Amino acid sequence: MSAQRLEAFLARLYTDADARRRFLADPRGAATRAGLDPAEVEALDAIDHPGLELTAQTSEKKRERRMPRRPAWRRWLGALSWRHPPAASGF
Repeated sequence: MSAQRLEAFLARLYTDADARRRFLADPRGAATRAGLDPAEVEALDAIDHPGLELTAQTSEKKRERRMPRRPAWRRWLGALSWRHPPAASGF
């Protein structure tokens, strides 16, 4: 069960900037609050902080490249409709 918790915790660190910031401020406390066992807490306390940040940034860039973007005309149309509400109908 703890292996699943550790994997979920690491996944969150790689994908959630706020969780990563809290972890980097207090690695032992964050890992303990996540319910990890003492050996996992110890290992995470010794994690390479710059490496964690770099891996998270790289993963984020890869996710952004994989996500389909709306066509430009749809983005422009959405921006126009947001700025200019439809005129009231005279009927």
